[in-house]
Amino acid sequence: MSERPIIIGTRGSALALAQANLMLAQCRAAFPTFTFALKIIKTTGDKLQTASMARPDASLPKGLFTKELEVALLNGQADLAVHSLKDLPTDLPPGLMLAATPERADVRDVLIYRAAEHPSGAKAMRGFKPQTALKDFPRGATIATSSTRRKAQLQVVRPDLNIVEIRGNVATRMKKVADQAELDATVLALAGLTRLNFTISPAGQLHGDAVPDGLLASVLPVAAMLPCVGQAAIGIEIRADDERIARVCARLNHRATFLCVTAERAFLHGMGGGCQSPVAAYAEIAGEQITMRALSFRDGPAKRSEGTLPLDAAAELGAQLATALR
Repeated sequence: MSERPIIIGTRGSALALAQANLMLAQCRAAFPTFTFALKIIKTTGDKLQTASMARPDASLPKGLFTKELEVALLNGQADLAVHSLKDLPTDLPPGLMLAATPERADVRDVLIYRAAEHPSGAKAMRGFKPQTALKDFPRGATIATSSTRRKAQLQVVRPDLNIVEIRGNVATRMKKVADQAELDATVLALAGLTRLNFTISPAGQLHGDAVPDGLLASVLPVAAMLPCVGQAAIGIEIRADDERIARVCARLNHRATFLCVTAERAFLHGMGGGCQSPVAAYAEIAGEQITMRALSFRDGPAKRSEGTLPLDAAAELGAQLATALR
């Protein structure tokens, strides 16, 4: 009698499915004799499409995009859950654990805006030249983001910008920029665009299915826009006592990525924040040491810290930087 299929839980958004299918392919390649299947689960975050994500005082539930997936794990309805790691709280429910992080993608953010020759018809739509940087936008230009981290860093670079909130998936946000004259740009994660098969040409043209006509993109350097904790990483969560699934996850894990996000998540935990906190952190490995830069806007103006420790002290590094910035 064959073993039952291994069920991979995922949200149903285009990006979540792209990430889950990436993990499904890796699972099948590593374990060709096992049967794997996807299970789509709708989360609270999927249902609250009009809720504000950018107000720190908003009474949004914890684990907005993960709770229902975790319930499925605990109930045995799924064996592993695939998350955008940036959405996974640092405090997991008893009985669950972060078991693996595949190799991380590019952590940078991307500025999406209309081209000067945007096909706007009769509408008066402002557009911009290829390779437009934040410094090139006119005073008072409107940039849409639902991220408190992005908003705070944008306002450090350009305090004169008008930052407004935006909701919806990647395609929806791009369409809003293309169609709404009151929006000049939005900021999206490069990793999400890449996993959805969007590409940015050397000249800054944005290509891919469902890309509205006339949109351009500029990649923002990490120095100008430090990523959120876990950005561009996929997290695989499982039951802590499930040795069979733990063996599967061991084949999916990328050690360097796991160490980096361990440091970043320890920082976020030490700051006492969730995925919508106005903090940022990015860890990198060189040889046998791990270095991390961290940034916090929790108490007003930007506070920064940086540190380096041996690889086996990744969590300690995160805790130290949190202490420095609290």
